[in-house]
Amino acid sequence: MGMQVDRRDRRVKNIVSHPHKVKREDREKIKKQKGCVIWLTGLSGSGKSTIANELEYFLNQKEYHTYLLDGDNIREGLNKDLHFSKKDRQENIRRIAEVAKLFLDAGIITITAFISPFEKDREKVKEIINPKNFIEVFIDTPLEICIKRDPKGLYKKALNKEIADFTGIDSPYEKPKNPQIHIKPHKESLKDSVDKIVSFLRKRKIIDA
Repeated sequence: MGMQVDRRDRRVKNIVSHPHKVKREDREKIKKQKGCVIWLTGLSGSGKSTIANELEYFLNQKEYHTYLLDGDNIREGLNKDLHFSKKDRQENIRRIAEVAKLFLDAGIITITAFISPFEKDREKVKEIINPKNFIEVFIDTPLEICIKRDPKGLYKKALNKEIADFTGIDSPYEKPKNPQIHIKPHKESLKDSVDKIVSFLRKRKIIDA
């Protein structure tokens, strides 16, 4: 019996990257900024999207070129074929990382707001994007506060067993061990939370002081 060949493996091996004349640095020069990926992680209802939106608005008003990738708008399009099993969650985050990498290559300050509950997956994101371009922001809101907020009514459904594999209820959230930025929205104002990220971007010379 002849040896079987995995068609997917063969297809990957036959891919040859074409060298592009225009590099990331050339795109950044036109935009007069440095690209990066700001990765907000935290429980549902922790405030990720609110902070991400306010951060993008601040940077946009300062005339920086940004783009915000958010959990729901990605699942409505690119990842609408994925569900919420652990395997699908991992694939969801992998695809987002690859998209963020493309935006980074375009020289854009890319902001993402995803639960991204598993440490292993976030480490994979960091590897895909490159650690020097990756800024992990832990939105650290206690579960009981998130349940009380429940802006989408998802915790109620999860507690009533109407939906399964919900992070914080019947699926774990693994807290970041060493995030570059640690935010506790229940103890600080929205402005203070955004200022923490902006201050970090200035220190890293991603935006002007």
